[in-house]
Amino acid sequence: MRLPFSTISLAALLITNTAAARADDVAVMNSGGFSSAYKALQPKFEAASGHTLHTAWGPSMGKAPEAIPNRLARGEAADVVIMVGYALDQLIREGKVIASSRTDLADSRIGMAVKSGHARPDISTVDKLRQAMLASNSIAYSDSASGVYIETELLPRLGIEAQMKPKAHMVEKTPVASLVARGDYELGFQQVSEILPVAGIDFVARLPEAVQSVTRFAAGIPVASQHSQAARELLRFMASPAVRPEIVASGLDPIVVKASAPARELEAAH
Repeated sequence: MRLPFSTISLAALLITNTAAARADDVAVMNSGGFSSAYKALQPKFEAASGHTLHTAWGPSMGKAPEAIPNRLARGEAADVVIMVGYALDQLIREGKVIASSRTDLADSRIGMAVKSGHARPDISTVDKLRQAMLASNSIAYSDSASGVYIETELLPRLGIEAQMKPKAHMVEKTPVASLVARGDYELGFQQVSEILPVAGIDFVARLPEAVQSVTRFAAGIPVASQHSQAARELLRFMASPAVRPEIVASGLDPIVVKASAPARELEAAH
């Protein structure tokens, strides 16, 4: 049977030697922001590599038992962790993740959601975002990176922290958009990649770039990994240019690598 060229190329990317061709069960811990892209890429990786991914889900930080740092602290097995970059850096500083394994995957921006069919506020400028928040009956945001930013930085920066305090709610564990869909909150703020998969909501827009917070998602290999070779294959795959369509479709932004000065000069010459 002739394999498609893309499958052959993917297999070549993943399998670099005979030992790597052994099929392993790979334990992955993954945070919500990268989940849609991961779910689209998982079957492609498994088909090309022969490995099987077993996934535990949880936020990159926070007090919830499901949070990735808390899972690792309990001794749960993991070969790969996919999470907010600065939370991964903390695990590296604590000696729980191999520093050299850190791999950038995608950038994530915050967006707004409303219940399907409800009016979509105009948040195209900072002033309009401020007005939309003040006019709302309630807003909700997550207890992970996006929500921490909104509560501790965005609201004070907009000068509406005091006005919003009675109607602003940080939500633990449950996806914010699902509570907006249920009608519990009027406006929901979360990573765009976590909003888009939820039924019963309308995605309004991303926050204006002037007050946007860009979260870098990255992956690494815990020091206790039992399948480090398969883990490295997964990291190479998730960071490869071949997966860019799935990254974009999920609401994430591919990592933009800036050209070096000589490269830019060469491009300009042509």
